[in-house]
Amino acid sequence: MTTLNDTKNQYLTFQVGDDIFALEIDKVHEILTYTRITRVPRMPKFLKGVINLRGHIVPVVDLRHKFGMVTAELTSDTCIVITETTIQGEPVIVGILTDSVREVINLEPEQIFLPPKVGIRINPEFVKHIGKHENLMMVLNIDRVLAFEEI
Repeated sequence: MTTLNDTKNQYLTFQVGDDIFALEIDKVHEILTYTRITRVPRMPKFLKGVINLRGHIVPVVDLRHKFGMVTAELTSDTCIVITETTIQGEPVIVGILTDSVREVINLEPEQIFLPPKVGIRINPEFVKHIGKHENLMMVLNIDRVLAFEEI
């Protein structure tokens, strides 16, 4: 049985481009296979559009665009990770478009490092930690990635 303390060091790993990212598992609501995204006029370019998730309209952020990467073709591995952020004190469900979801891993404190001040290709404010499992991965500060000022 998984206790609350056990989930503190669990992360969902996923790939965007050549990079591996991770989200704390308690930030992940669910993982969807790619579904049609409806574009909404006048949305910022990094917002791909919206999906209907069991009667709720959920915005979907294109992480490739958000991170300054080139657009790629959708594949059978493309997924939408449903997560939550806070906007003006209210919880908001948001989807993030990923190239593929890898696995759920455990990272012990000795496997988690502060990110370097230089050398990260994406906005350093988006990276909470660097994790070392089989590979290095960037643990996202998803609240910063989905910050209200930009949405």
